[in-house]
Amino acid sequence: MQVYLYAKSGHTVGLDATRRCAAIANALKEFEPILCTSDFRAGAFAKDYLGVKKYVNIDVVRNLHNIMQRRDILIYETPEVNDAMRRDMSEFCTLLYGIGEELNEIIVDESIYTKNKNPSIEKTIFFGDDDYHNLFLGIIEESKKYDINLLMGHYFFLGNEKIFVNHFSNIIDEEEYVQTIQNSKYLLTASLQTALESLACGNNPVLFKRVDKSYDEELIKKLNLPVIESGNLKELINQFELIIKDYPTIANFKCTDLSIILLEIKEKIELFNKLVRM
Repeated sequence: MQVYLYAKSGHTVGLDATRRCAAIANALKEFEPILCTSDFRAGAFAKDYLGVKKYVNIDVVRNLHNIMQRRDILIYETPEVNDAMRRDMSEFCTLLYGIGEELNEIIVDESIYTKNKNPSIEKTIFFGDDDYHNLFLGIIEESKKYDINLLMGHYFFLGNEKIFVNHFSNIIDEEEYVQTIQNSKYLLTASLQTALESLACGNNPVLFKRVDKSYDEELIKKLNLPVIESGNLKELINQFELIIKDYPTIANFKCTDLSIILLEIKEKIELFNKLVRM
């Protein structure tokens, strides 16, 4: 009986689902889970920088049956699954968990994003891992150069950094994502997942909303996370500076308890192994 995780990933969707699945994979490491991503680069990133041990490329969730066996366990995050597919998956799997369904709210790997009392970077901006339509280039167009670090997105187009150097004091490679989130005292980001990782480190993120993304408004309100509506870079930076001068108190920050599913998975695997040995 094998534990699988599937994360929708790629140059049009980014790595947020991959980061959440990687966090769960690490929590379940005693079961040697396999992370499946719909983009090979996402799996490689999770292995190189997020602690994942095993990964494979599965282009769409429907193709999981090519590697899975009946009675395996699956945890997934993807918009590909409809009600009919979920019923079929439930019949095929011993246990099935959907992120955003059975598992929701704050999924952050606290073994990676640990409390940092002395962040070494004052201010960083992170748009996200994906920008297929070059929205960020539109935001920074005709803006001056600001004294703020820019953390590159994993799927940003090659050569964009030549433009970014004209607008930001320092360009940080995407391979330094974890260290940058850990060490940025104030973070302006369009990724809610990244903001949650920043909070786990004890830092102070501000979320600005991308026009091409949807957000968990209930969670944002529950946390009292400061939010900026998307605008040009000058407007974003000005609002960001105002917020961090009097940063609000974050409330109700608590990562999702994974101990229950860990116990459920352990019991199912132990029972399966006993039946096999009989």
